[in-house]
Amino acid sequence: MHPLAASKVEQVLSLIDSGHSSHQISALTGHHYSTVTRLWSKHRPDVPKPSGGRPSKLSDTDIHHACCLINSGKADNSSQVTRMLQNINNTSLSIETVHKGLNKAGWKAVVKKKRPMLSRHHKKDRMDFALSHKEWTLEDWKRVVWSDETNVNRLGSDGRKWVWKRVGEPLTDRLVQGTKKFGGGSIMVWGCMTWDGVGMACKIDGRMDGELYCQIMDDELQQTLSYYCKTQPMSSSNRTMTPNTPAKGPRTGSITIASRSCSGPHSLQTSTQSSIYGIM
Repeated sequence: MHPLAASKVEQVLSLIDSGHSSHQISALTGHHYSTVTRLWSKHRPDVPKPSGGRPSKLSDTDIHHACCLINSGKADNSSQVTRMLQNINNTSLSIETVHKGLNKAGWKAVVKKKRPMLSRHHKKDRMDFALSHKEWTLEDWKRVVWSDETNVNRLGSDGRKWVWKRVGEPLTDRLVQGTKKFGGGSIMVWGCMTWDGVGMACKIDGRMDGELYCQIMDDELQQTLSYYCKTQPMSSSNRTMTPNTPAKGPRTGSITIASRSCSGPHSLQTSTQSSIYGIM
């Protein structure tokens, strides 16, 4: 194969510098596509070659706007972002296109975490609580009993269960989570713990309401205090702390299991606050 004349090489290089693709240069000059790419690699190795394939329907401005929609809370998922971009650009877009665009911009779809829905009043109360207790010492917190109610399922938790499988592996018992009608049943338990150890526990039938909660405070809580010899009269330093819970219905529950002390590494709850010697 005869080498190209210097003038033709310069023509190809000028077209490369002007931003033309290899196919465009081949069509304009009549040189073979492989000849153009060879000259490109030899004389312009630092100039990036245009990526092949169909041009993206999303511009950089569209992707930036999609990120702003998510940041501002106006959209939560690809479906909502797609509808908004279609209304703005008056063009047809697929959810998959928007999904890929968000991935390239550094976004990743995740499952929303479930947390208690807090109103402005709840947030203010929590801030006031934090400010009023920020000077508490360790000895002050030792006077706190932590308590809460928890629902215990007979057949594991309500969350997802993950398992590893090989590619193409058929469905086996190892890959199946067995279920029962109505979830297999569960029980509601109230319990507490102190600085010295866990306290009394009781099973609750029905729903927890104010009357039943007061009964527990007068019974299981007081038994816990007596068990750990913390029977001094109420004072400003003796506190009961309970988490914010939504309002319950009028149905009244009942305690069906006698309270008893627990020993060993047992914990009914680990992160909610409850009372020990008084009510805040």
